[in-house]
Amino acid sequence: MRIKICGITQPEQGQAIAALGITTLGFICVERSPRFIAPPHLKDLLATLPRDLHKIGVFVNATLAEIQEIVTLTDLTGVQLHGDESPSFCQVLGQEMPGVELWKALRLKTSESLKVVQDYTPFVDAILLDAYHPQQYGGTGQVLNWADLADFAPPVPWFLAGGLTPGNIGEALKQVQPSGIDLSSGVERSPGDKDLQKVAQLLQVMKNL
Repeated sequence: MRIKICGITQPEQGQAIAALGITTLGFICVERSPRFIAPPHLKDLLATLPRDLHKIGVFVNATLAEIQEIVTLTDLTGVQLHGDESPSFCQVLGQEMPGVELWKALRLKTSESLKVVQDYTPFVDAILLDAYHPQQYGGTGQVLNWADLADFAPPVPWFLAGGLTPGNIGEALKQVQPSGIDLSSGVERSPGDKDLQKVAQLLQVMKNL
């Protein structure tokens, strides 16, 4: 199962997490986020990481030009759209940036929110499901109702996010069968400051499942 640790801001933490065996790291390209990392700093940080790592930039309602500029500058390998981007925007972005992995994050208010997934799957490489928050687009620590996702099986890989921690990931994966998981606040001391012990604990829990 693919594991993504999101909201990396410190080069040494990114290197350490990669050394633990995590293959996908996420970087917040949203200025109002406490985990934001400015593009020049992101470029420098990514240069310190293994070349075969999946490096996903998280964007919220950015323009196509803004996304293209940052991806080109930093050498990100993927883009996660975590705002209100439309299926047609995803389609155009995929056409304009072939070879860049494209994820669409959806924040679920209720199980009814899952209906929109089918509108996006023709145009993205993966779907990420996160908890809904009226003011924040991610990293809130709020947990999804996993029972609503017991039968969720879209035609593309999907990632479970939303308040996951080493302490609850076992229970979550008893109820749902995602292609991968995405953690941010659940392995932090504070926003953007990752707790490497928690990351190691997560990997140990996953090994024992």
